Amino acid sequence: MQHLKRELGLIDIFCIAMGAMISSGLFVLPSIAYLETGPSVVVSYFIAGLMMLPAILSKVELVTAMPRAGGNYFFIERSLGTFAGIMGGIADWFSLALKSAFALVGIGTFATLLLPGMAEWQIKLIAVAFCIMFMIVNLLSVKGTSKLQLGLVFSLLVLLILFIILGIRRVELTHFVPFVPFGWSKVFATAGLVFISYGGLTKIVGVAEEVRDPAHTLARGLFLAFAIATPLYVLVVFVTVGVLTPAFMARTLTPVSHAAAVFMGRWGELLLSIAAIFAFFTTANAGILAASRTPMAMSRDELLPDTLRRVHKRFGTPYIAILSTGIFMLIVIAFLHIEELAEVASTFILFLFILINLSVILMRASKLRNYQPKFRSPFYPWLQVGGIFMYTFMIFEMGRLALFALMGLILVSLVWYLTYTRGKVKRETALIHLVARITAREIATRTLEKELREILLERDAIVEDRFDELLKTCPIVELTRPMTRDAFLRYISDILSKRLNMDADIIYERFVQRESQSSTIIHPGLAIPHIIIDGENKFDLIIVRAKPGIDFDGSTVHTVFVLVGTLDERNFYLRALMGIAQIVKHPEFENEWLNARDTDDLRNIALVMRRR
Repeated sequence: MQHLKRELGLIDIFCIAMGAMISSGLFVLPSIAYLETGPSVVVSYFIAGLMMLPAILSKVELVTAMPRAGGNYFFIERSLGTFAGIMGGIADWFSLALKSAFALVGIGTFATLLLPGMAEWQIKLIAVAFCIMFMIVNLLSVKGTSKLQLGLVFSLLVLLILFIILGIRRVELTHFVPFVPFGWSKVFATAGLVFISYGGLTKIVGVAEEVRDPAHTLARGLFLAFAIATPLYVLVVFVTVGVLTPAFMARTLTPVSHAAAVFMGRWGELLLSIAAIFAFFTTANAGILAASRTPMAMSRDELLPDTLRRVHKRFGTPYIAILSTGIFMLIVIAFLHIEELAEVASTFILFLFILINLSVILMRASKLRNYQPKFRSPFYPWLQVGGIFMYTFMIFEMGRLALFALMGLILVSLVWYLTYTRGKVKRETALIHLVARITAREIATRTLEKELREILLERDAIVEDRFDELLKTCPIVELTRPMTRDAFLRYISDILSKRLNMDADIIYERFVQRESQSSTIIHPGLAIPHIIIDGENKFDLIIVRAKPGIDFDGSTVHTVFVLVGTLDERNFYLRALMGIAQIVKHPEFENEWLNARDTDDLRNIALVMRRR
């Protein structure tokens, strides 16, 4: 599998997350929301930010455990299965691409404030031109994309902070009276309306595979963006409502720009119109970047044609997926009414949030040993359950179009699953592990555990050494009856004689001689018998679990690591001892070791404890 270049750092993540979020939700939507709830729209924006928390915390947990391209799709597919993965992948790609197309048209719309009198075809032509430009930027380099994003986002933040500082002194508190003219129920309903303004924040998980130190960088970048975006939204809306008269606020579609005109004049209006255009730039740019990673990830998993997984040898970007996403956006811009499609995109985002919260519940409940997120969502599982109910309620509140769109998504996904992927893809999921825990353990294999372990190694930049390879291949023995020390040494000698092509009696005698010199029990319940054998370049390891116990001259041993090597392997012998120490010193080792269900589980515990 071709991996993408890890080029993105904390600032890149912050800028992509911020840029994917701030657009029409801040520069257009406040006036529409104002009609619904009046001045208390400020509170609605704050509540909407809080409503994002279940999705944000769940996504941060999942992405720090599984930093893979495709983000949302990958989490959903590995936890809920192929059909859910198809639904999640289509919803993720469709919503991102539509939001980006909507932002590109917004660029043309705001350009009319700078150049009045433009026709609709001119607005669309501007959108098409910028779409092509952002496609080219994304094709050439993900780092180049992030550099462009950095410049745009910081310019946008400077202009918005300037707007707040200059405007807060001109706020008329009388504009906030009455504060809740339509009742608090309208305040909460409007929070659902403006909630989608924050929807782009978590889309950064789609490029997780291209982030340096993803386990830490992604969490910090997302939390930083959320911590800045929420008060920024609230303060900008507060200044806008406080500066514009209620009558003007209710009829404008460019409220922030017009508010700037009140206390900064024509130049202020132009500056904030430029800020809006920058916001649409960042949303479109980040949207193409994140959206294109979903079809690539689905192609890797054989849910879409192979061509979509191709990565350009020179630029290290998924060029077919980027081109496909860009072409779809061009079609939407040129021929479709994207206002209604944007509402569909909002529905899909809410549906994704439901699946993501459910994914966290299943990943935790499955007790997968290699599911090791660097960040664990607090208040589990109540936060996730609350999020699922809240986002479901919001979908039903959006009306018939939302429900029909969701039914269409399910139908299309089902048809694709039945005609393209069923029988072709057989991948283990967290759901299967959960069912196996409740019913028959034989249902689950170890494929998902192995995949998660490979992700952990890549996430933490761990290079496996010779001892790791030895752990993967060495015999692991499960004793079902109690034994004496000598009977155990004889049993092990018989196994080693076949592996090393040596006489079993010679091996046994050397073990007995070694035990007579000093006991190899190094800890209560743990022994490491070890001998030197004749020859060169020979080294072997056998791991034993003895629940009934082995009597080592009065001491009961349940865990044994048997080491055998030639004299020229003494340096590796010391490294192997250090590796064993890493395993057994972990505070959870003894409990997990004794409760493991089979030898595959024992091997996985040894591999995981080695790297925790």
